[in-house]
Amino acid sequence: MKNYKFNILSLGIAAAGLLATATSCGDSFLDVESKTESNTENFYKSENDAWRALLGCYDGWRQLGSATTLNFYMAATIMSDETFGATGNGDGRNYQAIDRFDQSESPADLTIYSEAWKLSYAAVYRCNELITRENSIQWQEGSDNHGLYIGEARTLRAMLYFDMVRLWGNIPLFLEPVNENRAQADPDAVYAAIVSDLKYAIENIPGDANLGVDNSGRITKYAAEGLLARVYLYYTGYYGHELNYSGELAPAASLTKSEALAAVEDVVANGGYKLVEDYKNLWPAASLVPIPGENGWDTTLSTYAGDANPEIIISQKYTPTGDWDGNNDGNRWLVMVGMRNLDSSPYGRGWGACTVCPNYLKKYEAGDSRMKASVIDIAGEGINTLPDFNASWKDWREYTGYCIKKYTPLRYGNGNTGSNPEGTGDMQLNNIQPLTVMRYADILLMGAELGSPNAQSYLDQVRQRAGLASVNVSQDNIMKERAVEFAFEGIRYWDLLRQANGGDVTVLADAVAASGGAVENGSVPGSVVFNREKIIATKGLSQIPNDQITLSNGTLKQNPGW
Repeated sequence: MKNYKFNILSLGIAAAGLLATATSCGDSFLDVESKTESNTENFYKSENDAWRALLGCYDGWRQLGSATTLNFYMAATIMSDETFGATGNGDGRNYQAIDRFDQSESPADLTIYSEAWKLSYAAVYRCNELITRENSIQWQEGSDNHGLYIGEARTLRAMLYFDMVRLWGNIPLFLEPVNENRAQADPDAVYAAIVSDLKYAIENIPGDANLGVDNSGRITKYAAEGLLARVYLYYTGYYGHELNYSGELAPAASLTKSEALAAVEDVVANGGYKLVEDYKNLWPAASLVPIPGENGWDTTLSTYAGDANPEIIISQKYTPTGDWDGNNDGNRWLVMVGMRNLDSSPYGRGWGACTVCPNYLKKYEAGDSRMKASVIDIAGEGINTLPDFNASWKDWREYTGYCIKKYTPLRYGNGNTGSNPEGTGDMQLNNIQPLTVMRYADILLMGAELGSPNAQSYLDQVRQRAGLASVNVSQDNIMKERAVEFAFEGIRYWDLLRQANGGDVTVLADAVAASGGAVENGSVPGSVVFNREKIIATKGLSQIPNDQITLSNGTLKQNPGW
């Protein structure tokens, strides 16, 4: 008999998001958490059991941001041409190994992604438990919850596997809840499983399900459609052909360009999403105005559109209830990208990872409002004149003068952490800003790339919001637009890698190499130089944790270049 612990949490969230949390009594977030011991002999019987198990699936997915500071967002942001690894001048160099695609930067660190690997498969296991037991559950007559709950679980599993197969390329595939030593699968089988799951969700999640503020964070039919298009573009780009799988490891599956485009067009036509009018209002640190000397945000001047704004297709939610006793609920990686031990309200301190490459800022056109909304300009905003700046600067590796603004911890005007209304949250545990997995702007640009008859309109909508004139639709212009629209959102790296056209990662290597340049290490001038050949040798794939290879008795094989 197996025992399982289910983490039950609320997915409901107020439209005002972080602003409401900071200016009310905190009722916008239902933080009540209960852990219920259940086992496979008395569970998976009722629809309520299915709901509780589904919440466990969401929580398993969330653990990748709550229980580890190196998740897929961080990895993609470090490996791209957007940022350097950075962190503290005396810290280990594991982020440099990731950034340079070079194990020699941290020779002894052979388990960089160990926690992410284990958490990913633990989350997949939770999804597999629910998915494989759907026929033993007594679903209520006339209820749509059967297709809805299983569709959500299958979409979560698809997202987990999509992140894993992009990051590591060669991974074991489990579509049932077993714990065994299993060889790495053909990536086509993994993609077939992903596509099968997403198609199931699209067919079985009702079009009107999980919409609205109260359901923010739950998966919709439109989220599954957007993900299907993203999978198509990545798979066909990286592998150089369309998916048509009929092997034994996963259900037979295929995915065509017309299917991907139809999915995108359905989101546009029926999803009810729209672009937020002002780009900066998508990001708390760019749009929340502190009250001098107090906790909270100025509700008159703050313009944050909220965690559940109408542009969000899917996001990963967090709550401020985490602690050091193993209750992982907050956004743990957010503190990594905060300014190194430096507060400047509304920006809070962190560990200084992912300093922005100055060369990347050259991609923004004159007048593009997205740059100021996306990047903290330390000198331009006068932060380098603060009394604490010198201590920060002298402890900061690969300092460039620029940090990520989209994802940074928050500080109130009195210097307290902005992670809860009282200003008493832990700077490492209790950050709650969601990870935006997909926005409506991505739907529009994918539609343009896939050849929609409305491609020009889709591209123009995104550029007009940024204050830019129309440009002709072309693959080059779309990719340039994506580079600045989704900067520092964990998307750029995969956009570079999917231009491999069947395995040639020269585009990635050239872009990363061009991002190198001058930095300061503990206030000492230095430079970051990338070796193109090392990047090409890895094929853009990451290190498989050596402890997992050891535990598998050599069944798992390390990726090339590592």
